[in-house]
Amino acid sequence: MKKAYKAARKLVVSTIGFSVLVLGIILIPLPGPGILVSILGLIILSWEYAWAERHLNRAKSVYRKSIDKARSAKKPPPENT
Repeated sequence: MKKAYKAARKLVVSTIGFSVLVLGIILIPLPGPGILVSILGLIILSWEYAWAERHLNRAKSVYRKSIDKARSAKKPPPENT
């Protein structure tokens, strides 16, 4: 019974996760939240797969770096008096 539950869970998570990931990849060049949908697909897949978790962690670090870069570029330069 436990094996059947684990197999069914993995099948459901895989089906939903890969569907959302593919949809996100399709949406990247189109108008819409393609990157966010792709990250959501990786989140779903990371519940069952270690490789998805590694890619998710990499995507999070790239996201954080880009946010930090945008914030630092937004600050006005110091004034020289």
